[in-house]
Amino acid sequence: MAQRGIQLDQDKLCCSICLDLLKDPVTIPCGHNYCMNCIKCFWDRGDPRETHSCPQCRQTFVSRPALVKNTMLAELVEEMKKMGLQAPPADHCDAGSVAVACDFCIGEKLKAVKSCLQCLVSYCEQHLQPHYESPAFKNHKLVDPSQMKIICPHHNEVMKIFCRTDQQCICYLCAMNEHKAHCTVSAEAERSERQRELGASHQKIQWRIQEKEEAKKVLQQEVEAINHSADKAVRGNEKIFTELVKMIEKRSSDVTQQIRLKQKTEVSRAKELQEKLQQEISELKRRSAELEQLSHTEDHTQFLHSYTSLSQTSEWTDSPHIHIRPLRYFEDVTAAVSKARDKLWGIFGDVCSNVSVTVTEVDVLLPQPEPQTRAEFLQYSCQLTLDPSTANSLLILSEGNRKATGTPTFLAAVQLAVELYANQPKSSAFTNRFQVLSRESLSGRCYWEVAWSGGEATVAVTYRDISRKRDESEFGHNDKSWALQCVNQRCLFKHNKRKTPISARQPSRVGVYLDHRAGILSFYGVSDTMTLLHRVQTTFTQPLFAGLGLDLGSTAELCELK
Repeated sequence: MAQRGIQLDQDKLCCSICLDLLKDPVTIPCGHNYCMNCIKCFWDRGDPRETHSCPQCRQTFVSRPALVKNTMLAELVEEMKKMGLQAPPADHCDAGSVAVACDFCIGEKLKAVKSCLQCLVSYCEQHLQPHYESPAFKNHKLVDPSQMKIICPHHNEVMKIFCRTDQQCICYLCAMNEHKAHCTVSAEAERSERQRELGASHQKIQWRIQEKEEAKKVLQQEVEAINHSADKAVRGNEKIFTELVKMIEKRSSDVTQQIRLKQKTEVSRAKELQEKLQQEISELKRRSAELEQLSHTEDHTQFLHSYTSLSQTSEWTDSPHIHIRPLRYFEDVTAAVSKARDKLWGIFGDVCSNVSVTVTEVDVLLPQPEPQTRAEFLQYSCQLTLDPSTANSLLILSEGNRKATGTPTFLAAVQLAVELYANQPKSSAFTNRFQVLSRESLSGRCYWEVAWSGGEATVAVTYRDISRKRDESEFGHNDKSWALQCVNQRCLFKHNKRKTPISARQPSRVGVYLDHRAGILSFYGVSDTMTLLHRVQTTFTQPLFAGLGLDLGSTAELCELK
């Protein structure tokens, strides 16, 4: 109980501002006690033109009270310190480890819960009470302590202006001095604009999330389709190979049955002949014995009589000629079966190779990383040549059919046309446009480069069945071709009569990257770096062919890549 009484006395000797034992205690006219420094700082932060009040009871004073040390309270505090007592443990924590501390706390600072934009001070829970209780603070605006950073460190004013020139918040004094000639708006106006940008960014992110979710869903469907297709293929494969095994087993059984049947027939025939021969041998032996007996007859008359009767029955049919062959009666059958086996192995080898290639080519249409450097592109390089049968009659092919040149002048073109008039162009040649196709088709991943000089040139990919006559045969003027046209130092992408201008200047060499399976077609300007000119994402339904289109006097060449 004594300790409890001491504890109560100790509470009474604590300052209500710093919540610690009184230091240099003073008593103000209303009777409340404070540390001299605490109450002095409290009144110093206020407006000198306003009346001063007690932080606890809010009693106001016409003039600022004189602060005189209360010696009796000071002695009591010293006695308590000698007894080894400390200030009562308050339900607060050290504010030194938090972002904002209470400005009114002396010594051990409490965490501020609110800040006043008018007072420019941050308060803990206890020191904030006057703002809730006193009418004098009714119009003061309280904000989160973290927002006190909006106070200008130079002028101690709220930063309500945004300088667009320096991209920072400033106060009105900054706007009149350091930022006088800068573009400034109110922070609220800038916030509204940034809020719209934020909304647009958020919407864009939401779209991207939706895009990714859709892509994820498509991939999940693709996984399910792959699993279903693979299971179906395995079942079909097992069924087909089971049928093949059964067919082979049946053919083996049939061949065995035929061999056994032939064996039985031939053995039966041989045994019949063997029995017949045995009978003839027995008969001949009997006659031989009779002749032997006759040869020993002494009576001449009896001998002649018996010999005459025996000689009349001595004519015999010739024995059948028997061909004695080596023991390889059915070896020819074995050889035929072996030959059939070898043919079957060859067929199965080709089929299995094709099946393996087909299985290897099965691919999920995932976004494949497109090459970035020329070295990476060259991994997919292909050597192409031009097909003379598709070339317009006014194009001259050279360099092993890799280079195409438009007839240099109009007069030369007319002369060449007259010379070729008698020879009608082939149906596969372009007649209305100076164009030519590659001999090789394009599939999978391919990369090639085209260099040209002179006037207009067009680099294209197209289906083989593109029209060869009339205006619709021009690359990019139909749905069967995709073309990059370079003219007047500018580039233009064309497809199905739609033209897309390209901002990049015309390069002297163009690289073309094709991923047929993924439906990706990209045109690059080739120099020290690869500059993307245009990229197409579509679905190709047929094999593609490279195409070149020229103007009179222009030259284009399919480059040799190593």
